[in-house]
Amino acid sequence: MIDYKGIGLKVGLEIHQQLATKNKLFCHCEEFQSDKFDFLFIRRLRPTQSELGQVDPAAMFEFKKGKMIKYHANRRSSCLVEADEEPPHDLNMEAVESALIVALALKSKVVDELHTMRKIVIDGSNTTGFQRTIIVALGGLLKTKNREVAVQTISLEEDAARLLEDHENYREYCLDRLCVPLVEIALAPVEGSPEEIQEIALSLGRLLRATRRVVRGLGTIRQDINVSIKGGKTVEVKGIQKLDLISKIVEFEASRQLGLMEIKNELEKRGVRPEDIGSPLEVTKIFKDTECELIRKAIEKDGTVLALKLKGFSGLLGYEPYPDIRLGKEMAELVRFYGLGGIFHSDELPGYRIKMSEIESLKKMLEASDEDAFIILAGPKDSIFDAMMAIIERAKDALQGVPYETRGPTPDGKTRFIRPRPGPARMYPETDIPPIPITKELLSKLEREVPKPWEEQIEDYVSKYGLSQKLAQKVFDSDYSELFEVIASKTKVQPSFIAATLTETLVSLSRAGFDINRLDEKDLIELFLSLDEGKISKEALPQVLEVFLKGEVKSVEDAIKKLGIVTISDDELSRIVEEIVQENKELIKEKSERSFSILMGKIMNIVRGRVDGAKVGIVLKKRIENVIKE
Repeated sequence: MIDYKGIGLKVGLEIHQQLATKNKLFCHCEEFQSDKFDFLFIRRLRPTQSELGQVDPAAMFEFKKGKMIKYHANRRSSCLVEADEEPPHDLNMEAVESALIVALALKSKVVDELHTMRKIVIDGSNTTGFQRTIIVALGGLLKTKNREVAVQTISLEEDAARLLEDHENYREYCLDRLCVPLVEIALAPVEGSPEEIQEIALSLGRLLRATRRVVRGLGTIRQDINVSIKGGKTVEVKGIQKLDLISKIVEFEASRQLGLMEIKNELEKRGVRPEDIGSPLEVTKIFKDTECELIRKAIEKDGTVLALKLKGFSGLLGYEPYPDIRLGKEMAELVRFYGLGGIFHSDELPGYRIKMSEIESLKKMLEASDEDAFIILAGPKDSIFDAMMAIIERAKDALQGVPYETRGPTPDGKTRFIRPRPGPARMYPETDIPPIPITKELLSKLEREVPKPWEEQIEDYVSKYGLSQKLAQKVFDSDYSELFEVIASKTKVQPSFIAATLTETLVSLSRAGFDINRLDEKDLIELFLSLDEGKISKEALPQVLEVFLKGEVKSVEDAIKKLGIVTISDDELSRIVEEIVQENKELIKEKSERSFSILMGKIMNIVRGRVDGAKVGIVLKKRIENVIKE
């Protein structure tokens, strides 16, 4: 168990939340997600210099990958602005007001004027090669269940294009999401356990939902976290979409950084210095008759084999201080960005059909002793030298412990290398958009629109709809809180049943493999109206949802028809209950009230889906009581 306080774990949260606006940030297009595209164009993005003549290292790293970018677009969601063929239009004031309401809710100091900046991004996620961002407010305070967390900045910015596929030589993006307004909130770094960090993210997400000005659903909110430990550098983990991954990622990243610090300390003990890490040697001739398939294929394709001696690194490339934390693995992740499958290193050899004679020849050429490690890299001549230089830099970083870098989350709550950390050279002013003053009158108007705290909104659900505290919280945290209120106002269906269906039944169906995104608001409203009108029973509702989600029908009404669900009358129910009771009179005499569950099961086998179970229970209980009296 890691002592997080003892290792000085600090985590800074940045949340990027899509705003629910009619139009995009710099044009009048709407966000409309579709896989049907009207046009395609291709670009190759290049880094530009900052005002001081500097080039951002993250931008240069992306440029060296040499990838072309294919952009797909739908005319409903994209125009010439997204294609960077037309200057941006006026800033969307609806988005500005939403960002300001968030700032006021966090007690932040709103700036006097909004100035748009450009942030260099050339991974293809923006057609311009930069992202537009605007600082809205500074400072502020987020109150959570157990603490207060300082706010650093609140910004308004445009979302990135949606990645479709990442191929070896090119990427494909869709422009439907590009330029959708986002509010970005950066919190000050705090100490705490991974669970406490996740609780902070949950509290901030709830505050945003309380405004009712944000989009809900997977992909509409993304969390970045900046993680560091005592003696190490800050590592950014970008693009965490699921809240419950945050604690896992913080836990993994803390152990990864702690492991790297252990390796650094061991290298210090061994007296290894940066100048001890030399230059690579070409060793292709040693492997000309190799049985190692990966190396042989590289040579057959006119590739090259390079080797690098790492003085004093013996045993540290394969060393695993914590599960799945290895320096060799970190280096292998790095070279994949140059189109190479990975590396071979001395701690895992002999293996991979590399013979002992080849290893001995290699050590002799490198002048490597038993205290040294070495790395073998095989691949095309046009990329292998850049990949090996990246490994050399990573080996030097190992002497410092934790390197500055940007990493991405994996589905199981770990992290992987993406690129170096960007620097200040990536920001410069936007010349196409004039500053916008923020007036006292505007702020005074928006002060009245600051929502109740989320805790009070949850209590409103409890008092107004009679929900339990747990269910009220589930509804508020779900993507269906506003829809819940609409359905509750349109029908006489018990609010607790509506809430349970929207938060529990739909989650169960999603876990069973159904795509609940097929359901839109009108479908769910129609479903509960059918229940309210007696067309279906509560028991039939999951069946109707399943048929609809399988894609077998196009409407709730069609699903009801396909299932052949016809509600039965009170008279018909009484007749069925009477038949079952008469057939089981001896059972009732023997077990008295305990016969209820047995008879209930028999009746429900006949009427399930056509009448509410609670209604059946009332009729049956009364009839059993009559038989007992008789």
